[in-house]
Amino acid sequence: MLHRIMETQTIIELSNVNFGFPDQRPILTEASLSIEKGAFYLLQGPSGVGKSTFLRLFNRLEEPRSGEIRFKGKLLSDYPPPRLRRSLLYIQQTPAVVDGSVEDNLLLPFSFKTNLHLKKPSRRKIEALLEQVHLHGVAMNDHARTLSVGQLQRLCLVRGLLLDPEVLLLDEPTSALDQESAMAVMALLAQLNRESHLTVLSVAHQIFRQGDVAYRHLQLKDGRIEGTP
Repeated sequence: MLHRIMETQTIIELSNVNFGFPDQRPILTEASLSIEKGAFYLLQGPSGVGKSTFLRLFNRLEEPRSGEIRFKGKLLSDYPPPRLRRSLLYIQQTPAVVDGSVEDNLLLPFSFKTNLHLKKPSRRKIEALLEQVHLHGVAMNDHARTLSVGQLQRLCLVRGLLLDPEVLLLDEPTSALDQESAMAVMALLAQLNRESHLTVLSVAHQIFRQGDVAYRHLQLKDGRIEGTP
């Protein structure tokens, strides 16, 4: 019974949210949506409709014009931004890395003042994640800027996962990957979703289904967000 309750617990809730940019078509109009804890959502919609911007609302990189967004029952504004952005972790489509080694980039978030209390991940954990996303040929002392875009995309995913987020917000996480690497990434996300109840909300252009994950589909179009319950 406890497991059943966990499956149906709402972790994020949008209520009558309006959002858009001046002189442009609204991205959201009176949008309401419940995101369930431990579910795996695939967000789709026409090009330019605002799917990436929609993700940025969840950790306050963008702010709605009106309406409410709650995380675990509390308004987003009730959380300190660093804590909110660790819990609802957004990984953008274009990889963001610093001038340094692979290890420097993976451990970068742990050097931030707001994260100094966090325990750094073990080398074993890091290498296991790198292996799972097919980065086993990348050495920790390799310079990050020598990696391909696809490798950097996976590196940024691993960096995010090392922070143990509650919700993973992904913007086209497989856009620069070949099919084999894309399937490896989706397999890892499916495993974390299944075993650790990680909630995933991913903008998806191509869908590489993995295992027995019950993907939920969301469609953003004409200011509305609709999908499977």
